[in-house]
Amino acid sequence: MDARARETGVEERDRVLALLREHGWNSTSFQVLEPGFRYWFDKDACVAYVDTGGAWVVAGAPIAPRERFAEIASTFLAAARLAGRRASFFGTEPRFHDAIDWPALRIGDQPVWDPGDWASTLGRGRSLREQLRRARAKGVAVRRLPPIELEPSHPTRARLDRLIERWLAARPMATMGFLVQVHPYTFPEERRSFIAEQDSRVVGFLGIVPIYARGGWFFEDFLTDPTAPNGTTEALIDAGMQAAAAEQVPYVTLGLVPLVGEVGGWLRVFRRWGGGLYDFAGLRAFKAKFKPRAWDPIYLSYPPGTSSWRAMVDTLSAFSQGGLFAFGLRTLLRGPAVVMRVLALLLIPWVAVLALPSSAAWFPSDAWRWGWITFDVAIGAALLYLSAHWHARLADLLAILITLDAVITLAQAVGYDLSRHNSPWGWVVMAVAVLAPTLAATLLWSGRAHRRARGVA
Repeated sequence: MDARARETGVEERDRVLALLREHGWNSTSFQVLEPGFRYWFDKDACVAYVDTGGAWVVAGAPIAPRERFAEIASTFLAAARLAGRRASFFGTEPRFHDAIDWPALRIGDQPVWDPGDWASTLGRGRSLREQLRRARAKGVAVRRLPPIELEPSHPTRARLDRLIERWLAARPMATMGFLVQVHPYTFPEERRSFIAEQDSRVVGFLGIVPIYARGGWFFEDFLTDPTAPNGTTEALIDAGMQAAAAEQVPYVTLGLVPLVGEVGGWLRVFRRWGGGLYDFAGLRAFKAKFKPRAWDPIYLSYPPGTSSWRAMVDTLSAFSQGGLFAFGLRTLLRGPAVVMRVLALLLIPWVAVLALPSSAAWFPSDAWRWGWITFDVAIGAALLYLSAHWHARLADLLAILITLDAVITLAQAVGYDLSRHNSPWGWVVMAVAVLAPTLAATLLWSGRAHRRARGVA
């Protein structure tokens, strides 16, 4: 980006910030100042969005007076269509949903607090107090960062960058963008930032952004090092709540918990099957233990005539940074637990086929065939165990054994089966037999490397 483009970008964000100070009511409104957003302006209004190539996906509601929501949404939709794009508004709250005659899909809930009640919340929360005690006993201390420590040249910024890298590496999914990117540095003087330190080592961070029109705070980022002592996150949130209470902030939220509450039927199915990649129920339970006063619904709003499926796919594309296929591949190569579970389950029909009498023609002897069956059953059981209880040595052993499986299977296919099953169907069977363990070994080695890089033994 040249200097003129950078200057234009700064001027745009300054203009957006001025509008936010007047109309920034949505909990996620301040996040649109972070990298990656485009801005569409109309007089005293702004719409912040990302362009997925097929759609303009808006972050929250328009930054505008409430009485202009319907007009702005309609005009923005016309601009999107003129550019050959669909449009949808992700992360809208009831204020927008009630003001505009568009369909809306409830996508989850966000917990909200009155920080003035925090002292009594602590008094009632025995387990919360115990977590805070544990953090203190381990030498964890939380302090507020002045904006200067977030400047690129400051040593604290470098330490925080390393924490962010380790936190992102520990996630089961690949790094995402849009409203969940981690970039706590834009307009640092507008933010409140806290770090947790243990023996001068940064083990946690809490980033808070303002919700100007409500006089509230959004606890945007609460990050902990994978080796941080128990209670570190609780200590950070306690510090943030106490600061909010001291400044008489009336409203705090920890942000959306996706796919919880009264979501639609197909979203409930996705919640059930996607739990291996994203612990929706666990995230809700974590936020619930801080005793919010309410859970507010959050929506995906889209124009009449657009399907909710299409709007959701567009939204996922916005989060995925580079396309859903590439994101899925990056996630698979991290070797999350759900991948291990799927690999184990795929072995069930494979073993059943090998056990059929007709499969004997593919093996030099019955002893050889039953040896493979026994081996695959043992591998499947080990993969299931690994999906629930990660163990580095077991992962290494499985990666070695499955790699040998691929090599031996290839040798058997070339030296024994190729001449006996020289037909298109035979080639398909041999290709599956060789490629399946090759893929499994690749995913295991990649997952092991990912965990080693993030310091998980």
